[in-house]
Amino acid sequence: MSQRHRSTTPPVHLAGAAGGEWERGNYEAGEDVAYNIIPVNSLLADHPALRFPEVRAAMAALQGLDDLRKPPFLPWREGYDILDWLGFFFGFQRDNVRNQREHFVLLLANAQMRIQPPPDNIDALDPNVSRRLRRKLLRNYDAWCSYLGRKSNIWISDNHQASASASNSRRELLYTALYLLVWGEAGNLRFIPECLCYIFHHMAMDLNRILENYIDEATGRPSIPAVSGEDAFLTRVVKPIYNTIKAEIEASRGGTTPHSAWRNYDDINEYFWSGDCFNRLRWPLDLSKSFFAAPNSPHRVGKTGFVEQRSFWNLFRSFDRLWIMLFLYLHAAVVIAWEGEDYPWQKLQNRDVQVRVLSLFITWALLRFLQSILDVGTQYSLVSRATMRLGVRMLLKSIAAAGWTAVFSILYSMIWEQRNRDRWWSEAAEQRLLNYLEAAGVFLLPELISIFLFIVPWIRNFLEKTNWRIMHMLTWWFQSRVFVGRGLREGVVDNLKYALFWIVLLAVKFIFSYFFQIKPLVSPTKAIYKLDDVDYQWHELFNKTNRTAIFVIWLPVVLVYLMDISIWYSIFSSLVGALVGLFSHIGEIRNMQQLRLRFHFFASAMQFNLMPEEQLFRDRGTLRSKFNDAIHRIKLRYGFGRPFRKIDSNQAEAKRFALIWNEIIVTFREEDIISDNEVELLELPPTCWNIRVIRWPCFLLCNELLLALRQAKELVASDRRHWRKICKSEYRRCAVIEAYDSIKYLLLEIVKRETEEHKIVSQIFFGFDDAIKVGKLSEEYKLPVLPALHSKLIVLLDQLLKPRKDLSRVVIALQSLYDIAIRDLPTAKRNMEQLKQEGLVPIRHGASDLLFENAIKLPDANNTKFYRQLRRLHTILTSRDSMNNVPKNLEAQRRIAFFSNSLFMNMPRAPQVEKMLSFSVLTPYYNEEVMFSKEQLLIENEDGVSTLFYLQKIYNDEWANFFERMCREGMVDESEIWSKRLKDLRLWASYRGQTLSRTVRGMMYYYKALKILTFLDFASEIDIKEGSSELSVLGSSKKNGAVDSVNLSRANSGVSLLFKGHEYATALMKYNYVVASQIYGQQKARKDPRAEEILYLMKNNEALRVAYVDEVHTRGEEAEYYSVLVKYDHHLQKEVEIYRIRLPGPLKLGEGKPENQNHALIFTRGDALQTIDMNQDNYFEEALKMRNLLEEFTYYHGARKPTILGVREHIFTGSVSSLAWFMSAQESSFVTLGQRVLANPLKVRMHYGHPDVFDRIWFSSRGGISKASRVINISEDIFAGFNCTLRGGNVTHHEYIQVGKGRDVGLNQISMFEAKVASGNGEQALSRDVYRLGHRLDFFRMLSFYSTTVGFYFNTMLVILTVYAFLWGRLYLALSGLEDTIQKNVDSISNSALSTILNQQFIIQLGLFTALPMIVENSLEEGFLGATWDFLTMQLQLASVFYTFSMGTRTHYFGRTILHGGAKYRATGRGFVVQHKTFCENYRLYARSHFVKAIELGAILIIYAFYSAIAKDTIVYIVMTISAWFLVVSWIMAPFVFNPSGFDWLKTVYDFDEFMSWIWYRGGIFAKSEQSWKKWWEEEHVHLRTTGLWGKVSEIVLNLRFLVFQYGIVYQLHIADGSTSILVYLLSWIYVLVAFGIFLVIDFARDKYAAKKHIYYRTVQALIIMLVILLIVMLLTFTNFHINDIFTSFLAFIPTGWGLVLIAQVMKPLIENTVIWETVVAVARLYDMMFGIIVMAPVALLSWLPGFQSMQTRILFNEAFSRGLQISRIIAGKRSNFDL
Repeated sequence: MSQRHRSTTPPVHLAGAAGGEWERGNYEAGEDVAYNIIPVNSLLADHPALRFPEVRAAMAALQGLDDLRKPPFLPWREGYDILDWLGFFFGFQRDNVRNQREHFVLLLANAQMRIQPPPDNIDALDPNVSRRLRRKLLRNYDAWCSYLGRKSNIWISDNHQASASASNSRRELLYTALYLLVWGEAGNLRFIPECLCYIFHHMAMDLNRILENYIDEATGRPSIPAVSGEDAFLTRVVKPIYNTIKAEIEASRGGTTPHSAWRNYDDINEYFWSGDCFNRLRWPLDLSKSFFAAPNSPHRVGKTGFVEQRSFWNLFRSFDRLWIMLFLYLHAAVVIAWEGEDYPWQKLQNRDVQVRVLSLFITWALLRFLQSILDVGTQYSLVSRATMRLGVRMLLKSIAAAGWTAVFSILYSMIWEQRNRDRWWSEAAEQRLLNYLEAAGVFLLPELISIFLFIVPWIRNFLEKTNWRIMHMLTWWFQSRVFVGRGLREGVVDNLKYALFWIVLLAVKFIFSYFFQIKPLVSPTKAIYKLDDVDYQWHELFNKTNRTAIFVIWLPVVLVYLMDISIWYSIFSSLVGALVGLFSHIGEIRNMQQLRLRFHFFASAMQFNLMPEEQLFRDRGTLRSKFNDAIHRIKLRYGFGRPFRKIDSNQAEAKRFALIWNEIIVTFREEDIISDNEVELLELPPTCWNIRVIRWPCFLLCNELLLALRQAKELVASDRRHWRKICKSEYRRCAVIEAYDSIKYLLLEIVKRETEEHKIVSQIFFGFDDAIKVGKLSEEYKLPVLPALHSKLIVLLDQLLKPRKDLSRVVIALQSLYDIAIRDLPTAKRNMEQLKQEGLVPIRHGASDLLFENAIKLPDANNTKFYRQLRRLHTILTSRDSMNNVPKNLEAQRRIAFFSNSLFMNMPRAPQVEKMLSFSVLTPYYNEEVMFSKEQLLIENEDGVSTLFYLQKIYNDEWANFFERMCREGMVDESEIWSKRLKDLRLWASYRGQTLSRTVRGMMYYYKALKILTFLDFASEIDIKEGSSELSVLGSSKKNGAVDSVNLSRANSGVSLLFKGHEYATALMKYNYVVASQIYGQQKARKDPRAEEILYLMKNNEALRVAYVDEVHTRGEEAEYYSVLVKYDHHLQKEVEIYRIRLPGPLKLGEGKPENQNHALIFTRGDALQTIDMNQDNYFEEALKMRNLLEEFTYYHGARKPTILGVREHIFTGSVSSLAWFMSAQESSFVTLGQRVLANPLKVRMHYGHPDVFDRIWFSSRGGISKASRVINISEDIFAGFNCTLRGGNVTHHEYIQVGKGRDVGLNQISMFEAKVASGNGEQALSRDVYRLGHRLDFFRMLSFYSTTVGFYFNTMLVILTVYAFLWGRLYLALSGLEDTIQKNVDSISNSALSTILNQQFIIQLGLFTALPMIVENSLEEGFLGATWDFLTMQLQLASVFYTFSMGTRTHYFGRTILHGGAKYRATGRGFVVQHKTFCENYRLYARSHFVKAIELGAILIIYAFYSAIAKDTIVYIVMTISAWFLVVSWIMAPFVFNPSGFDWLKTVYDFDEFMSWIWYRGGIFAKSEQSWKKWWEEEHVHLRTTGLWGKVSEIVLNLRFLVFQYGIVYQLHIADGSTSILVYLLSWIYVLVAFGIFLVIDFARDKYAAKKHIYYRTVQALIIMLVILLIVMLLTFTNFHINDIFTSFLAFIPTGWGLVLIAQVMKPLIENTVIWETVVAVARLYDMMFGIIVMAPVALLSWLPGFQSMQTRILFNEAFSRGLQISRIIAGKRSNFDL
């Protein structure tokens, strides 16, 4: 029902009207408490929300408990409702009851508002409202009961009529309220939803006993709950389970203990997936049970449902179907290619080949056996007495897989035995083949059933969701029965789309792999296999090592084969994403030029999409309505139909459009992205001056009048033809009419009325009007004279617009106009008498004065409206350029283009604000910047650059606009910017950083938009017309403008002046914003400036609430923790506390961010919840479309309605530097094209972070919006998507709305972010969620899921491993002598072709992952030429170096996390990066992840160049190794190329000195890693302390590769004299021992003599040097030792020493307390010093050479240069003379 029909005064007859005499807190009266949104405890309060009949109906419904038994032992007062009643009985906290009361009332009221048609009795709650809410909220509970075979304790009939009865309606409310109270006080237990189901199940039973008046048999009294009393629920239910979780997490030692050793949130939750929990835990909870036992107790309950084990085998276990497919195809392809035919189908006609291909069933069975062994090896700890069936199933699966392997092997051998015996395919052989095929058919039977169920997905869903025991028995063999992951199949259409995607992709991938990867290797393989008499250059430890050469050649090819599925996915997803984007009409309006072409359809598009439908009870979602909407959209998009061509200025639609458009422009001005002048050019001014057409923005009318004048001058035609040509352009038509009407009004306005001059002017225009009316203008007047008239008009306007007006010049200008109009313009010449008769000359006699001399009266200078219109007329008359650069700010252009384009995209029709879904926004905040302080803005870095100076240069146009606004708002002197205007300055700077104030400003646009939309929903045409007139006085003026100064709330701007009151209430009911500021209480206590800044934000944003955790210490020194919600009360002028809910203990048990979100979640409201990070922004024009987006929840997208709405992001940090641009481009392609494809057609989009919109009610009962288990859920956001998909949710993606997002802008920041994400993906690979999705999704969705989550990181790692395998393999072939033999005996062309193929794969892999999606998306949104130019520019700015470097980051942290753990949150800072990072800092960050690996690869490439037979041909060597060299250079140089002043010579010198000081620093135990190399070295390898046995073994095995250098090179030394004896290698270890001995002697001498007896230390050094020289001389004299052997030995023995150091680090627990460890530390120090010098050498060389510093600066800051940033001056420290 509309607001106009609502009662204006709240009723007083409701129960509880006397609510002022009691307080629902502590269940005592008399306390006046603050409220959050609605004063539900005071119905008589003068609050606009209480005027809604839906609110009153909801509150009345909650008070319907007259016949209920009252709680014993407590006083009952009039006015209590069902939440008080439940709170008394079950012992809930007072503020939990208050909080959930408001929550419940808002849910009910908003649901009642959406009922169509409205109920007959609007003052009573409709029964369907409470029933639907209960069903949705408790659907998970019902599913849980059904899963466990338990009867639900919700005793309500499903019969519609029965459930509509009064008693059942009250039961609906009671059950819903009970669950909300349980959920609201559960604290950390909200992460374990089935535990809440268990609690609710028992409490609902207690509630039923009360409702049914049960008598307690023990006492003979009416039944009361098993858990009751003051705070009973917290102390007796929540705390015991909380303490159990806390003990487990404490036992994990911060997550460093292996996951298999402790229970996380998921383990606790899955304990309640078994019906045994009822018998084990009882009710009330029996704390003596093993579930509550301490972690070190032998009787404690262990892991439940899944055991996370650190191993790369998890990737095989989770995605076994993928790997089986790849290995089976590889098997078949090799078998077929081995025959040597050109095409595979030619050879498949041969029966021998056919049978050989069938051997893949043996491989398949072996892979299944491997899978069963891995299941046993990782999940054995799950087996107990209670889960014996699980152990039996794992054992039987292993036996079955082994049995199938044996059966296939025996049957296969029998086939060939018979075939060879008969020497042809006899009938007996065919029979054995048939037996084999029959066995294969049985083996394939489950796969065939799976294919059938894929074709008919609804059957599969039914079978998985059903809880029939017979189905449990039938499916027991195939998969464990778990509560989640059931019924995940999509509809037939979606199945067809993503199946077709993957079928085509796999077909192309397999064809390519066969012809370009596998087949070319067959011929060289055969030749190498037959090699004899290999001339080995080292000692061969095994025979037939030419087979090792085959392995070495095939290994990189196989790795490429396994990972190039990601390459093909990148290609196909880019193409499909572009296709989907085209059909979604993305990028149709890319710039202001294209906007001009559609702007005259804009108002209709805005009316169609943003304004609610006119039909009151229209059937939504029907086929007819969808068809009609589609027709309307086509008309809008292509301009079909008259209603979409022209807009009459008198239409209400045009005025609504003008109000919204102008509000957008005013908002742009408030944000300082446009100037005052641009406001006038962009605004749509209201009708005035009697103008008869819509007044388009000036930027659309530019040059149009001049073109019309040119036409009038050159074209000789009739009026009709002239007008027809003018009307071909809507803008020209409007420009001509507006100019004429404006000139007419202007001249009549400035000429005094009742004067002869006024009558003359009126008569002149009367003549014009009459000629136009009869169509004889061209006959009666000389149109070619119009340009002369135009020039005189411009002279007049110039005089009128001058600050100091000269009336004499105005008179002269008017006289000139008069002369032209009378003498030159008319076709017929008239004498004086005729002119007098027509009233065109003055009648007075003897007038010697000039005409108009005493007849001018100019409006007062304060008449801003008049002069604003005058400036507009002047612009129309004079503008000659196209104004395509208006606005000139690129961000303003982008936002206007995106908003206008989005209105022509497909989106749901907007409902009225009252009928839209309500929503909240939640932002987790810890201790980041709220606003930049004065000190932060002024503090300078080492180059003399301050943050403010940097911002002024980057955003120079916005700074000018800000200064202009300050001057207009009253700033007289520039010094005021640091005094009176300091807050404005701080806000201006903060809005350009990644601060909380920027996020809050953006999110409050929702509130502003809802208020404006509410006004427009109910405003009549008269209201809008009058409002347009009132707002016409607003706007900027160059002297005294009216775009008023506004505060953060923007309460004074634009349309808000027209509000009538109910807009605020509606907006508050539909939206609230909660910032989860976890330590706000601590910040207030220590007087942190951030607390004052947060208070300032609350003060200026009435919909903002802050939730924090308060730690209170009682007398017993025991701390109590509370979730507290506060707001700013404008009546009391202070911050007030709204709710204080006690927590069971410290908030942070798991990961910090999800715990912070979880505690504040109970304070959010509404049906939906948008999660927004602290580095995000929003835009007013996008906020207008929020109600359209929320309507998506009501539509089916595929087989299900959405539960998460994905929202497009715009990365706003891309303009800071080229590095930020690279990151922005990479991120943008993922959040647009990438997620677009994931949602449609692949149906596997997850939640990748904010700003997605959640179905809040759905997630409230399913574990919340993230997961929080320590370490395993380090990437907490994506687990919400996993959880959503596993529980049957649906995630969609929508690109007609966008939210801003900031990203890291410095290389170190980006690398830490990449490390965090890669580590998170490493943990995901171990998780139960990924395992279950890998098994529960159908085959094709599983492929999509793999390729876009852990598979992306694993394939990235395979790229690097392929480079390693290729180079190490080549090194093996070169040093062993095999390569020389192969080159002589095998076709070298084939060998070269192999290398070329591999090299192409590397180049494709290094560039394609990031380049192709970016190019395609940029082409779609910016055009192909623009995208190509951007791509070329990025390459010139070394984007490939950055992306290659990022691959190394991802590989290092992903691999290390899976093997050893160590994932942790890494704070990136999110600041502006113009500061030079020292070499020390870069070395600490990248030494192990990039530098050492690059040096290793570089050493391999150098050694290969020396000893390879192929490398003697320089061209061949370059072709083979160019991509590897590119990787080496990128990994070493990227941190310096992208480092400000990275090649400054002085800084390089200082960096080297600092590095050497850091290496040799001998600080104490309290030294930090930034000070001491040793401390850093220990921290860098701390993960080896916590890794498991297999992790240590793997590390040792991997480090053994460094010994290969020594083994291969020592045989190449001259001293070896060509010997290949093993003694050569063994004797070479003498050199290693001698080197270590010399080092020990020097180290001992230094410690003993260096300080006090320095001469002795020098003597020892001299003796050692003499002995070394003597040894070299003797070797040169008596052996074949050459001087070159010294340098060659370094390449042999240095890697050996490094390998020994790495192995010693793994074995540290064994040798830490021995003298060996000190030696290891000392040697490691020397190695790091050597690595640092190697890395520093090219940096020093480039720093010394002239020109590289300026070149590097241009590469790094080129994008900022294009916006006027003079970075060269900034980096050089040459500050400009600009001084505030």
